[in-house]
Amino acid sequence: MQNNRKAAFHIQVPGKWILAGEHSVIRGGDAIVFPLESRFLNLTYFENSNEIEIQLMGHDHSELELIIWSVFERALKKLNLKRSQMKGLIQLDSHILFGAGMGASATLCVALTDFFAYLGYLPAELKYAFATDLENLFHGESSGVDVAVTLFRKPLLFSRHNGFKTLELKNAPVLYLSYTGERGVTKDCVDKVKKFFVEAPELAENIDHQMIQSVQKFKQLLQETEINLTLWAQAMEESHRCFEQWGLVNEAVKLHAEKLKAAGALAVKLTGSGGGGFMLSLWNQVPQKTAFEMIPCFQASLSQK
Repeated sequence: MQNNRKAAFHIQVPGKWILAGEHSVIRGGDAIVFPLESRFLNLTYFENSNEIEIQLMGHDHSELELIIWSVFERALKKLNLKRSQMKGLIQLDSHILFGAGMGASATLCVALTDFFAYLGYLPAELKYAFATDLENLFHGESSGVDVAVTLFRKPLLFSRHNGFKTLELKNAPVLYLSYTGERGVTKDCVDKVKKFFVEAPELAENIDHQMIQSVQKFKQLLQETEINLTLWAQAMEESHRCFEQWGLVNEAVKLHAEKLKAAGALAVKLTGSGGGGFMLSLWNQVPQKTAFEMIPCFQASLSQK
């Protein structure tokens, strides 16, 4: 597996976490999203004359194995290329759990997009649209928010209709991510919320409106020079209630929320599509007494587990 030759190309793509705007972003609402530098995917490319080979390493690489060639072939088809035209060795080293709301699929799509751009097959201005189309393989309909933040690597206020802009933060409270112990399937969660708009359109619109309002509250809080933990907790609870109303809070999620609050969390909310994955928690200081890994939202981890 080790390749001693110097790599021709290398890129590290960060994961992501969403503060608010999940699901409603698909229908044009804003979302606030951040890169997560401590969770990432590395793509390294070595030139040789052999037909293209992909080697997988790191966390969850068996899951990558099931999907990598589907994504790669979709990219080739979009670029009117054949696999036989591609030469060399690609190594993918993933440090993100798939199905957990940290943008694992987006990191893969962005890394491959950057790779094809490096080879000269894709101009820079088309990278976002190209990677978003690749991600449709995973989600059926990608909002583009995960791709945007992993591609540009900056905190973003994202809108599907109005584009996205960098968020300049005045402050940030103590926020951590922790795994609920159960994966969420993004496509299933998206479909479940869409079903609401068929079966109970008035309620569905109301929940979307609640999430959109919570995004506006977070946007304001991030611009304040003083951190108001009471208002932060209220905004988190309001956005988490949207997940509850959508039916995306299962028993594993409820239990994890109880454990976080017992350990001192001021408020919690799901982040990502729901149904499991990671939970965001607000603290008045760095958490000390938890039986599970706590990932800081605003600080790169020095070690990977």
